[in-house]
Amino acid sequence: MGQDQTKQQIEKGLHLYQSNQTEKALRVWMRVLEKSADPAGRFRVLSCLITAHAEMGRYKDMLKFAVVQIDTARELEDPDFLTESYLNLARSNEKLCEFQKTISYCKTCLNMQGTTVSLQLNGQVSLSMGNAFLGLSIFQKALECFEKALRYAHNNDDKMLECRVCCSLGNFYTQIKDYEKALFFPCKAAELVNDYGKGWSLKYRAMSQYHMAVAYRKLGRLADAMDCCEESMKIALQHGDRPLQALCLLCFADIHRSRRDVQTAFPRYDSSMSIMTEIGNRLGLIQVLLGVTKCWMIQKELDKALESIEKAQELAEGLGNKLGLLKLHCLCERIYRTKEQQQELRDHVVKFHECVEEMELYCGMCGESIGEKNNQLQALPCSHFFHLKCLQTNGTRGCPNCRRLSVKPRYV
Repeated sequence: MGQDQTKQQIEKGLHLYQSNQTEKALRVWMRVLEKSADPAGRFRVLSCLITAHAEMGRYKDMLKFAVVQIDTARELEDPDFLTESYLNLARSNEKLCEFQKTISYCKTCLNMQGTTVSLQLNGQVSLSMGNAFLGLSIFQKALECFEKALRYAHNNDDKMLECRVCCSLGNFYTQIKDYEKALFFPCKAAELVNDYGKGWSLKYRAMSQYHMAVAYRKLGRLADAMDCCEESMKIALQHGDRPLQALCLLCFADIHRSRRDVQTAFPRYDSSMSIMTEIGNRLGLIQVLLGVTKCWMIQKELDKALESIEKAQELAEGLGNKLGLLKLHCLCERIYRTKEQQQELRDHVVKFHECVEEMELYCGMCGESIGEKNNQLQALPCSHFFHLKCLQTNGTRGCPNCRRLSVKPRYV
């Protein structure tokens, strides 16, 4: 298969893919991969296969094609191709919750400076790295990466990237419980879709609606949460987007749990868990198990709640997800207080405070915890964040957290 024929077949696959004929598109692209003698064409078709498998939640296949693409990029001896292939490798590992590998591959991308394509991809690299740091609950570095990605999006007038970063920032502020910002950023993403997204994939609309649903639920606006989640789920079902279906099912379950309708919540958690397991989203599984635990606690089935916690703890420790561990210690504390088991209660109180300290989840001005309840937060240029009211009351001549770090003893 020559260069022109390769190009035609790639376009044919794209047309099929955009018409929701995904399996036909995959067959066309696989034929190109098998028969094309054009390395640049093979590279492009591998990009199509990586994107398609990402959107279907076939993350192991996504990783497999990303590894093949690295070899093709080396064959082409082109730094632009190599940067793009390392970004795809980073994204594949991000989807599989291999966050340390993601960060490592992102750093490799950022070290390949100097080419036009490299500079255009830096925003996407920063976004992927930010998502990985967020998965590890390293909040300052996550925020730093998201802000860099946002700067790249603004400088390059890249509205699609800006939309994706806004959704990640929504997730970031949901985790540290500034629900006003958790809603603001996906609403901004939805505005970008409305204003610029006429030719975009519907996944951008679905993604913004999902993150809005999560924020609305946290704010207690359950009817709004249900409306947004239903719209997101509708698009996810139309496009066979399994990862988003799993997240929507989790959100539906959480909404029902918020209404104390445990019997309706349980089957939705089960359905979400099934898809999360199938696609390998271990971070999502932790969230499902947290929700299941809270349902058992509502029903006062404390031993069943502890069983769910044990499964979630194993996953959180495996991923290095510190916020997941903190939440689990908090739930254990409540359970053992009810059971009047003092030793276990003390153990989890100690572990909870260790997690808070490790993640720096406290305000460097008032010393009170961050992420315990809904609170307005404000980040300084160094990406350390504080209670907004503390900054307004006390002002700042620089970051107190950075000052503390600078006087810590350093051992050689």
